[in-house]
Amino acid sequence: MPTHDTPAASVDKRCPCGSGRPYAACCGACHGGEPATTPEALMRSRYSAFVLGLDDYLRDTWHASTRPTALDLDASTRWVRLEVLDQGQDDDRGRVHFRATFREGRRWGVLEEDSRFVREAGRWFYVDGKPVVERLKPGRNEPCPCASGRKFKSCCGLG
Repeated sequence: MPTHDTPAASVDKRCPCGSGRPYAACCGACHGGEPATTPEALMRSRYSAFVLGLDDYLRDTWHASTRPTALDLDASTRWVRLEVLDQGQDDDRGRVHFRATFREGRRWGVLEEDSRFVREAGRWFYVDGKPVVERLKPGRNEPCPCASGRKFKSCCGLG
């Protein structure tokens, strides 16, 4: 699998996937060409690729039977939080149920999906999922959707 260029500034920072690990020791390894060891690891690396705009990585890790001919990543979408709700693996098949919170301008949303994965020749690939997108309307005194632990009005609700 080819390696993918990653933003240099993000190498020493925490990984966007929410693991708490440094990017280089987490999803950065997958983005650099190491195969994901589990369906969850692949899903996390794909989420991080969405955050970082690595469309080549997303295409390369998409199973050939369902891979789109082109990806049109919306630069106005800012992915801010990933929650893995459930996951499982049975030999060369896997699944991951997750929620990804995003922001588009001043609007917030959540994408929830049950994703299917398959392992071929020692590499995991995303096959498909059933995404459900729902809009969020955080109140001023509610916890911020970015998971900072602060109230919305004191965090992302400022701007």
